[in-house]
This record gives sequence, C-alpha cells and structure tokens, in this order.
Amino acid sequence: MASFLAPPPFKPEQTGPEADARYKRLRLQVFLGIFIGYAGFYIVRKNFSMAIPLLEPFGFAKGELGIVLSMNAIAYGFSKFLMASVSDRSNARRFLPLGLILAALSMAFMVVPIQWIGSAHKGLAIALMAFINFLVGWFNGMGWPPCGRVMTHWFSIKERGTWMSIWNCAHNVGGALVGPMAAYGAVWFGSWLYGADERLYFLAGTFLFPAAVAILIAIVAWCLIRDTPQSCGLSSIEKWSGHSARNYDEKHEQTLSTREIFRTVLSNKLLWYIAFANAFIYMVRYGCLDWAPTILTENGIDIKSAGWAYFAYEFAAIPGTLVCGWLSDHVFKGRRALPIMIIMALIAVVIVVYWQNLDKLNVVIGCLIAIGFLIYGPVMLVGVQALDLAPKNAAGTAAGLTGFMGYVLGTAILANVVMGYASQNWGWGSTFILLIAACIVCILLMGLTYRAEQYLVGKK
Repeated sequence: MASFLAPPPFKPEQTGPEADARYKRLRLQVFLGIFIGYAGFYIVRKNFSMAIPLLEPFGFAKGELGIVLSMNAIAYGFSKFLMASVSDRSNARRFLPLGLILAALSMAFMVVPIQWIGSAHKGLAIALMAFINFLVGWFNGMGWPPCGRVMTHWFSIKERGTWMSIWNCAHNVGGALVGPMAAYGAVWFGSWLYGADERLYFLAGTFLFPAAVAILIAIVAWCLIRDTPQSCGLSSIEKWSGHSARNYDEKHEQTLSTREIFRTVLSNKLLWYIAFANAFIYMVRYGCLDWAPTILTENGIDIKSAGWAYFAYEFAAIPGTLVCGWLSDHVFKGRRALPIMIIMALIAVVIVVYWQNLDKLNVVIGCLIAIGFLIYGPVMLVGVQALDLAPKNAAGTAAGLTGFMGYVLGTAILANVVMGYASQNWGWGSTFILLIAACIVCILLMGLTYRAEQYLVGKK
C-alpha cells in the first residue's frame, strides 16, 4: 500500500512557451478533478440521516439511530487530521480516489444490517450500522487533505483564496445531489433490486445508487488529477508564478516522514491559533444551523417556514464563499486574518438582530441568509490560511488540525452539547450570548495571526 500511494518522482523540468501553456492547461484539469472528486465524497457522506425516518417502521428507535449517526462526525474529525499526514506523503491522484471508493463501498454495505440482520437482532444490527457509519466518516476524511495538497502545489498564495472559494462549493453541489438521488434511485432501481417489497426501495436510492455514482466519480477524478507540477516535468508554482509564502523553502518540495510532519505542524503556534479560532467559527456555523428549526418552532413559527429558513441559510453559502475568496485575494492581497475578523464582527451584529426578532419570520429568514452568506467565508479561509502558514509538505496535516478542532470541539462539543444544555437550563437567550462570545473569541484568536500576513501587502 505504501508503494501504491508513494508520490511520483519529479521529471526533468520543461521550459518555454509550450511548458507554460501546458502548466495552465493542467492547472484547470487538476482543479476540475479535485472539484468533481470532492463533490463525490458528499454524495456518500451523510446519507444515513435521510434513512432515519424510513428505518423507524423496521423497529429501530431514534436514540439508537442517533448513536449510529454520531459515529460519522466523530470519525470524520479524527480522520481529517490523522489521514492528512498520510496524504502529505502520498500521491493525491491515487489517495483521493481510493478514499472515495472505500467510502462508497462502506456506504453500500449499510444495506446488510438493515436488510439481512434487521431489528430481530437489533443489538447486532445497530453495532454494525455504527461501525459502518464510522468507516464512512473515516474514509470521507481522506477527501480534504489531497485537495489541499493539490492546491498548495498548483496554485500560488496570491490566488489560492479565489480558487479555494470556487472549490469549496463542491460540497454544496455534492450535498444537493443526495436528495434527488435518493428519490430517483429508489424509483429507478427499487423494483429491480427488491421486487414487490416497496419498504426496501429506499435502500437502493439512499445507499446503493449513490455508492455506484461515487465509484464512477472516483475513476473520473483519477483521470484528471495530477500530484505535483514537478511530477509532470514542470516547475514549482512558486517559481512559475513568482509568488511564495514567507516561510517557503525549496526543501518544502521534499516528502517528510510522519514524525517530521507532526512535529512541524504541532510546533507551529500560528496553526494552533487558527485551529482554535476554527472551533468557534464552527460553533457559530452549526450552532445557528442545527438549532434553527427548534428555535423557530418553539417561538411560534411553523415547521414549513423553519425548513425554508434552513434552506436559505445553506443556499446563501455559495455566493458568500465566492465573494469572500475573491475579496481575500484581490482586496486583502492574500491575507486571511483580517477578512475573517471583519466578517465575524458582522456576524455578531446579525446574531443580535436575530435574537431580538425571533417572532418575526421575515427578519429571521433575512438574518439566517446573512449568517449563511457570511459564515462560510471564514470556514473556507481558515483552511486556506492553514495551507498558507504550513510548509507545502505538511499542508494537509495543518488543514486537518483545523478541521479536527472545528468538528470535534466546535461542532460536537460546543455547538451540540454545550448549546443544547445551555438552552435546556437557561433558555435560548443563553445560546445567543454563547454565539456572540464565540465571534469575539474568534476575532481575538485571528488577531494573533494578523502580523504574520502583513508582508503580503507590499507584494504585487
């Protein structure tokens, strides 16, 4: 396996107009590869959530299914950090498709405990579903790191924000396909696989059809992605573009050992600042998103309107991310800390308006659209900043650290557990205070990285 994933050797460097044209063409090709590939991961990531309502008639309870659901997020958070160190020492062209295929096969295997074990052996079925969903989350953690590796090797620090903002929309594209695929997959393949037993049709649409599509996407991604410019006989992106990070060294093109990667990342205090800042960004992101339907319905807004508010929050993310990436590169000259600080301050203001107008649907939807538009920019920029601040040969692990803190500390602990207990014991007002405090803490932490990026202002 180590030899299969090993980075390809560098080829003799080509120069001249032909090499320049080839560089431009390959940049677009590898970007398309990681965009399509990353969208594929979201086709086989949270499918179990859609299956939960359909599993209750089979004798499974919400609490049991909630345990299964939690395994995905826990595994994803740990994998995004730990598998990133493997990614930093691997060929992105093989690493990403391998992760996607394994995630797809795991997702397809989910039909086994549901169809062939069932509630007659409930304990075994739940344990197996939890294990499979853990694997789905773990293999999904193999998606972000190779994309980060490709970004640092093919796109310079001065343009990375724009390209990353476009690429970041891949998860919206992939996530948006899950619903239609579940519906049409059940219609197209349900009777073919399960005959007259219509109760099982959802297995085809929710698990099997998306898994098959994801495997096809993995093959397409393998055809498009290339590991590094040097492996294609081209110069490094720093040499080709003339732009480099302050800490760049040609030694960063060399592959490090696992021990060296972790030492490099864990000893970088700036990465720890943005990792903790990311936890509070994720607290705001999922604290607003996950609790919105409950907050609104408890304040007299019907569930249908709450659902539209939820949709508006997610949909606003796409233009917000694109605008933020462009501003980071063209207005803030490649800096990430300053735009994040400004955006989090704006979000704090919107949260106050949201809090004070819970009974006014139009104001609430407007606030959720504003928060959705704003929050995904910092989510994306923290990943970009991690790539900027870490050496190229440890970039995936650096971004993995921020992702781990975002999902485990920010989402699971702060947004879900802390906010849940706060609302239960002290009311929704306490949760809004926590969200505003999270914005302030994030601004303070990002301020600690502000000076490290100031050198970019004078660069053209």
